[in-house]
Amino acid sequence: MADTITKGDVKKASPSKPSLLISKPDDELPIFQAAVLGLQHLLAMDVYVVPILIATMLGLNFGDKMGIVQATFLAAGIGTILQTGVFMKMPVSQGASFVPLGAIAGIYATAGPKNGMATVFGSLLIGAIAVILLGITHVLPNLIHKFVPAIVGGTIITNVGLSLIPSAVNDDIFEASGNLNTNVMLGSVSALVLLICVWLGLRFVKLGRVFKLGSILISLLIGTGVAAATGAISLKTVAASPWFSLPKFSVTSYGLRFDPFAILTMLIIYMVLMTETTGTWFAVSTVTHTELTNERLNRGVIGEGISCVIASLAGATPVTGYSTNAGIISITGIASKRAFIAAGVWFIGFSFVGKIAALLSAIPDAVIGGVFAVVCVTIMINGLRVVSRQSFEERNLYILGIPIILTMATVLMPTKLIDETPQFVQYLLGSPIAISAIAAILLNQLMPKTRKAIA
Repeated sequence: MADTITKGDVKKASPSKPSLLISKPDDELPIFQAAVLGLQHLLAMDVYVVPILIATMLGLNFGDKMGIVQATFLAAGIGTILQTGVFMKMPVSQGASFVPLGAIAGIYATAGPKNGMATVFGSLLIGAIAVILLGITHVLPNLIHKFVPAIVGGTIITNVGLSLIPSAVNDDIFEASGNLNTNVMLGSVSALVLLICVWLGLRFVKLGRVFKLGSILISLLIGTGVAAATGAISLKTVAASPWFSLPKFSVTSYGLRFDPFAILTMLIIYMVLMTETTGTWFAVSTVTHTELTNERLNRGVIGEGISCVIASLAGATPVTGYSTNAGIISITGIASKRAFIAAGVWFIGFSFVGKIAALLSAIPDAVIGGVFAVVCVTIMINGLRVVSRQSFEERNLYILGIPIILTMATVLMPTKLIDETPQFVQYLLGSPIAISAIAAILLNQLMPKTRKAIA
């Protein structure tokens, strides 16, 4: 997860340290080298995890799960090329964010299986158009500075991780289809493998890079292998899937339904997404020694909005800047935009390979749950890390604490009680992230500021 960024950061995001890059953003690389480095960026990104999680949370059938995986690859590829080559003109990779998961599940549940996907993609489309307008009007830096400072952004990110933990543990493991004992074993194995990979990456810095960068992929592969060995997975669907297939575009497969309450909920989520992705841009600008001016920032917002419009029409969830790639640049010293454009081409190519989507869709829910639980914790801790960097006044106790209470209350709220509320309230109650974001923003605006910090 990306850190939040302040208005001052936006203006001064041009590091003064001398560049240690082997290849700078505007350097040209040979096509083969760019292709190899682009593939490395793709493999280091966990872009496939979010669509699989969404499909699992919504209970989609195998075909729909394949469709959303392929659509995510397509949107990520087009978005990466647009941001790197046209709008931001910085080496930025796009990928699906974890932030909208709760809101999407809530909107789908409230609208019902018949209209759920159409309502989700309709609200995503309108929200993406609103992001484009933010970029055109040049108001995003001021909005972030006023309504989503670091304490609010960190609180929201903390609650993103916190709200998703029950889904990872309960829905994907304890209540997933199959034998309960097997599910617990598979979830534990995948989580343990992930932790071992991270440990190897930390213990053996140079030798362990491959384990650290590929930890999620390795965990899913080993977890799926154990599932196959125990008979908990069948790869017949993968064998039967075609090599070439098209994503399930939202317009042709589900339609678009515009519900004002779902749209309002998603607008809040997009505001959180823009805070997250702005932090990613700051990280990339720092690593590549590229000045992140307000002009470049606003162009990036427009590019982000267009990428998300494409994602919603393709049948995918919002794609935003991935901070993982800033770390890869630091490790390899390669910041050439050609490598990132190559990654975008790889993404687009993979979006039409049916067997890859089928293989990812066949991963058992329990394996996903084990990895997802660890990911949720890292998201939550990253949010707390952002909060810890602030001078902790007494008012911050409530800005952080009340949204946590509301998040847990929303997650644990009985379905019967939710069903008795008006539709708009149901949308909000279906998205703990939206509830916590609204609460954090309001508390930050209303709580009086003091100079006394808590020791």
